[in-house]
Amino acid sequence: MKKLSKNLVSMLFLLVLLILVLIGIYAFGIYHFKTHFYNNSTINGVNVGEMTADEAKYAIQNQMRKYTITCKERNNVTDKITGDQIYLTYKDDGSVEKLLDAQDSRFWIFHITLGKKYDIPLGYTYDQSSLDDVMKNMKGFSSSDIQAPEDAKIVDDGSSFTVSESVQGNTLDYNKTKKAIIQAIENHETELDFDKLDLYEKPDENADSADIQEKAADINKLLNVNITYNLADKEFTIDSSNIRDFLTEDDKEGYTLSKDKVAEWVKNMAYETDTYGLSHKFRTTSGKEIQLTGGGDYGWCIYQEETTNDLYNAILKGESGERKPIYLYSALDRGANDIGDTYVEICITKQEMWCYKDGTLVVDTPVITGNHSLGEDTPSGSVYAIDGKESNTTFPEAHNVKISYWLPFVDSCGIHDAYWRTDAQFNNKSTYLTNGSNGCINTPKDAAAKIYDVMDVGYPVVVYYSEDQPVGPQPTSANASANVSAGSQ
Repeated sequence: MKKLSKNLVSMLFLLVLLILVLIGIYAFGIYHFKTHFYNNSTINGVNVGEMTADEAKYAIQNQMRKYTITCKERNNVTDKITGDQIYLTYKDDGSVEKLLDAQDSRFWIFHITLGKKYDIPLGYTYDQSSLDDVMKNMKGFSSSDIQAPEDAKIVDDGSSFTVSESVQGNTLDYNKTKKAIIQAIENHETELDFDKLDLYEKPDENADSADIQEKAADINKLLNVNITYNLADKEFTIDSSNIRDFLTEDDKEGYTLSKDKVAEWVKNMAYETDTYGLSHKFRTTSGKEIQLTGGGDYGWCIYQEETTNDLYNAILKGESGERKPIYLYSALDRGANDIGDTYVEICITKQEMWCYKDGTLVVDTPVITGNHSLGEDTPSGSVYAIDGKESNTTFPEAHNVKISYWLPFVDSCGIHDAYWRTDAQFNNKSTYLTNGSNGCINTPKDAAAKIYDVMDVGYPVVVYYSEDQPVGPQPTSANASANVSAGSQ
């Protein structure tokens, strides 16, 4: 019995001792977890188990320094922004202490293996001004492979104009990107997808834009225009190849019809066809071909500005067909021989004048031209246009002399009847040398009347000195520019 009693006492002692130890351990736990977080506890993912408030705050600060935002960009490019780069710092607002104070240490035994998880707003600060330096070094802003967006373009594929696809590029909008990064930091996000956030600059116009498609269609319509200028012995055609040459590429408008290029084309047409004031080949009544120098006022002269406007507008409106140039001056015939078959021919050395109507000689008459001895020679060597047509008129400058027929053609020189001239004077081929007119063509009245009936304003008058010397002495006297006078009697 004694032996049994001793064993029982020993067991009771050990049990009491164990209970005391357990009580001590529990009491220690109560005391310990008043100042330490439960084992395996986390605050916003940071393990703070067995840590005091200060240790937990230090762990949170370390975790913030390791904070990283991964930025996913186009072309498989990735950039990272770390907490250290932006000087991310934990801002103690007492929330950790509050969590610890709210922890009931009496129940620590139930959290030996499983702590508590806390997700709370944590105060922090960062240097927003440092973000600019960080962004400048990101690949998305510093890489040599950055490509700006490009608008869809109208391109010439050789047969028609089509619209090319736009280029999206990989240029980030700096302000939008900065705003997105700031928002991510403040939300403590760890990943940004720049494409999903729509942070890239975009082309202003894509290939499916109705506006650019319409522009391409309008240009293709221009290529269908076919315009012809049929100028007797020369033909000028505007077709798709010319119109392509007239187009100018513009970064914003694609292709536009250049009025300057149309004007250059009209200028070349005028250069090839204008005859006004230029030299002319002329076959005289005797059948000899002579070369008249330039300087007259007869011939064709395209009004380039108006013809350009007309052609430019016709192309824009899609008006095909035959067109005529707009002229400043026109002649009787549009061929190379613009003098045609109705004209007056005057030879000074022969003192003779011929008038042709539709190729038929209707007048062959002697005349008296400008007084050579006084330097009042009739201008020669050119083709002139009749500037006016008057009958029964008076010249005040010539003592009010009255004439029946007046056809001026160069300066104040013209063809007119001269009743004061005798047949002997007309038939004397040398009268003009000393007793000629002030430059006009003194003509017998009957001949003047016939010429007056045939000729009209704009009709050509060919004056040459001789067949061997088309250009003769030109007027030198001031009187030669005065109106017709009665001449020396």
